[in-house]
Amino acid sequence: MKPHVPKLHVITDTTLQSRHTHAELAQLAIDGGADGIQFRQKDGSTRDLLRQAEATRNVCAKGGATFIVNDRLDVAMAVDADGVHVGQDDMPAREARRLWGWDKIVGATAFTPTMALQALSDGADYVGFGPLYGTQSKANARPATGVEGLRRFAAGCGLPIIAIGSVKAVNVPELLDAGAYGVAVISAVCLADDIPRAVAEFVAALR
Repeated sequence: MKPHVPKLHVITDTTLQSRHTHAELAQLAIDGGADGIQFRQKDGSTRDLLRQAEATRNVCAKGGATFIVNDRLDVAMAVDADGVHVGQDDMPAREARRLWGWDKIVGATAFTPTMALQALSDGADYVGFGPLYGTQSKANARPATGVEGLRRFAAGCGLPIIAIGSVKAVNVPELLDAGAYGVAVISAVCLADDIPRAVAEFVAALR
C-alpha cells in the first residue's frame, strides 16, 4: 500500500545548522509529532548521502513517519524510501514514476497551474509550491508568492499542495484557507531551540 502524503514535511538540513545530523533531526521532529520527514542534502558524495539517508530512513521507520528523499531518485530507490520529491531541474516526475512504479510517493515542485497539471499528468501525488514568504535555504530563489499567490495557484492545481518558504506555525491557518493541503518547513524547525516543541506547534495548527 502506498504511504500517505504527509501534511507536515520537516525538511532536514545540515547547512543552516550543524548541531544535529539528518537522523537526529528526524528523531526530534518525530518526537514532536511530525508525520513526514524529507531528507535534503545538496552536497557530498553519493556514498555519504546513502549512509545518511539510510540512517534517517531507519529513524522514520521506527517512528512511523513517511520518509521522502529530495531530488535524488537514485538515493531514494537505494534506501527504499517512501517517496521522492523532484524539482523543476531534477528528473521529471513522469520518469520517476516510470522507474519506481506506483506504490511510492512522487512529489514535484510547481510554480504555475500549468506545471501542476503537468505534474498530475506525470503521476505526481502532490506538488510543492512557494516560496510563500521568501526563503533562507536557497540562493537565487524565486520571489515570494504570498497567500494570494497560493490562492490563485490552488484554483487551477488539481493536486494536494504543500506550501513552502519561511512558513511559521502562525501562518498555517491562512495557508490552509488558501488551499494548501500541508506545509514543508526547514528553518522554523531545524533552527529552533526546542525542535519537538516547534514541530508540535505546526502539528496543532495543521489540525
